[in-house]
Amino acid sequence: MAKLYQRKWLWIRLPMVLAAAAVATGLWLFAYPMPPTRLTITTAGTDGAYYLHAQRYAERFAAHGITLDIQPSAGSQENLERLRQAANPSDLAFMQGGFGYLGSSLERRDRSRVETLVNVDVEPVWVFTRGREIDSLNQLQGLRVAIGPEGSGTRKVALKLLEQARIDAKDLTLSPLTSSPAVQTLRQNAVDVVFIVAAPESFVVQNMLILPGIHLANIRKSAAITERNPYLESRLLAQGTLDARIPPRDITLLTTTASLVTREGLHPALKRLAIAVAMDVHAGGGLFHRAGDFPSLRRIDFPTAPQARETLTHGLPWLERLLPFWWAQVVERVLLIVLPVVLLALWLMRLIPAYLRWMLESRVNRWYGELKFIENDLSQESLSGLDLTRFLLRLNGIDKAMMAFATPRDLMARCYTLHQHIEFVRQRLYRMRGR
Repeated sequence: MAKLYQRKWLWIRLPMVLAAAAVATGLWLFAYPMPPTRLTITTAGTDGAYYLHAQRYAERFAAHGITLDIQPSAGSQENLERLRQAANPSDLAFMQGGFGYLGSSLERRDRSRVETLVNVDVEPVWVFTRGREIDSLNQLQGLRVAIGPEGSGTRKVALKLLEQARIDAKDLTLSPLTSSPAVQTLRQNAVDVVFIVAAPESFVVQNMLILPGIHLANIRKSAAITERNPYLESRLLAQGTLDARIPPRDITLLTTTASLVTREGLHPALKRLAIAVAMDVHAGGGLFHRAGDFPSLRRIDFPTAPQARETLTHGLPWLERLLPFWWAQVVERVLLIVLPVVLLALWLMRLIPAYLRWMLESRVNRWYGELKFIENDLSQESLSGLDLTRFLLRLNGIDKAMMAFATPRDLMARCYTLHQHIEFVRQRLYRMRGR
């Protein structure tokens, strides 16, 4: 113990510094790692509103030092599969309503793997026809209908509506076309009806609305449809809303919501940042909503991310508002990891040597105590030669123990004084024996 105390910088404080550095590094890298600098977001086709939103997201993420890779897809079903895949899953995705709780299509064991960050937009279900107008899905019997490819949200909604209208797929000629190819086939009279689920500002919808001879279906009994499909709502598209002549009359549309969703394992700081970016991109008004209505957490389709409601209500944490994103992450880890570990290491670097010094001082004090007992015993009047020999042996034992004691520099003065006292008592014993 005395040798350990003598070399406390080498055997106590230096290992403590190394251990503190190792603990802080381990916590920084594994327990509370920095967010990655690259994310992926999966959208729908490149001519849809999801892709336009993703491009705006990429610009804002880049301002925070994060690269956002945009991955087009066939639609919401493929987006969901990309989020749930085990190898290289996507980080973010735009999802059409109806693929989670509200659509009753998500298996219970998989619900925890996808989280809703925010709802970002309203998406109408557009049913365009050529030549004649329809007001009921039953009028689609025998027609050529484009419902989108496998994996798309449009196809899911279209098939669900046709099933509830008791129209069998064999009674129709179904086409997997959607977006721009569907517009072309409708213009060329290759199909009679096109289903599209997209925001009003999407390129495809804008083209469809201005094509001559193309009509927008006004589906009757929409209230009954929304009762059976909780992810759908009916909204009024008033006459002349889009243009002086578009639409030519009031039309009731079925609408669903578009959500920004994420995989459960995405870094919490990136979830907060994605929500903040969504609040910036989607804060304005639209055809079916007023400014400030989105982003929201109304009628969510997947479990809400823990960071969603807090960020929507109070914004980003004060540190992320005060500093650039990456500096905020570094400072947060310095405050939560480095500072506590350093303070603990400094406390232990003082505590352990202080404990060793106390133990060594206790040993010296114990020798002083034994010497005091000997002096007290020497004050007795009747002492035999055997008693004096026994006291002398005790003194020699103390002296021998002190010779083996590697005296620290801090205790040399006390030990030297103790040696003098022992020698003084020994000489007194010699005088008493010779008397």
